[in-house]
Amino acid sequence: MRNLDITTLRSFVAVADSGGVTRAAGFLHLTQSAVSMQLKRLEDMLGLPLLDRSGRTIALTASGEQVLAYARRMVALNDEVITKLTDQAFEGVITLGVPHDVVYPAVPQVLKQFHAAFPRVKVQLEASYTRRLKEQFAKGERDVIVTTEAGVDQGGEVLAVKPLVWVGAPGGTAWRQRPLQLAFCRYCVFRAQIVEDLDADGMAWEMSVDTDSDRAIEAAVSADLAVHAMIEGTQPPYLEVVDHGGALPALRVQQINLYGAQDGKDQVRDHLVHLLRTAFSGAPMARLKAG
Repeated sequence: MRNLDITTLRSFVAVADSGGVTRAAGFLHLTQSAVSMQLKRLEDMLGLPLLDRSGRTIALTASGEQVLAYARRMVALNDEVITKLTDQAFEGVITLGVPHDVVYPAVPQVLKQFHAAFPRVKVQLEASYTRRLKEQFAKGERDVIVTTEAGVDQGGEVLAVKPLVWVGAPGGTAWRQRPLQLAFCRYCVFRAQIVEDLDADGMAWEMSVDTDSDRAIEAAVSADLAVHAMIEGTQPPYLEVVDHGGALPALRVQQINLYGAQDGKDQVRDHLVHLLRTAFSGAPMARLKAG
């Protein structure tokens, strides 16, 4: 009787969840070659190809999708046994603040990975705007925060620098209207920059949606009533990047920053920070990237 190895299954799940071998290696604290070897060992063990490597990107094969479902259950059961019988060390609450517009797609994966590592620690997530998050952090109300800013303050760490992009309804035409109809939150940190760029370009515009609610903005934009701007790669699936062909002004880059990293004295916080670094430093992917 052949026995599946939990370590190889964990590597396979990590590759599927994180989007490729490189990011999986970071989550697992292993080298890329070690993860690749474990994937090959699993394929050899089963006698099945689990990854389709025929193109520039790799994806799960039909067999890989089937194995993934079992692998998740087996790894989860293994961790549950170990946790319930041995893990009494880490309990409590850690508070994390993230701007609304960058919660997707990185933060759900971070929370999932963190819960697997510290199931007894509750992450209290606050989704708000950058100015409020920094005020809370300064008062000690948040342990770790992620921000979107043009620069970075003392004590902050730049996780990524990404361009802003125009977003609208899939197949929408709102971006063609003049005056250009805009939808922005009153507290959006890059709203003023975008208005400034439109004025510099001589383009007429109207703030058709001016609200405190990000949901209201998404509803208006997805209804093709206005356009919005988001950091590249953070748009939800019901909005799309506007392919305007130069009809709208190019937007500036924005930094995704982190505040609250420590020097290795708090294992729980350090692990959360590590997951945030890994998630935000890599580009989001719909398919798995090789290597």
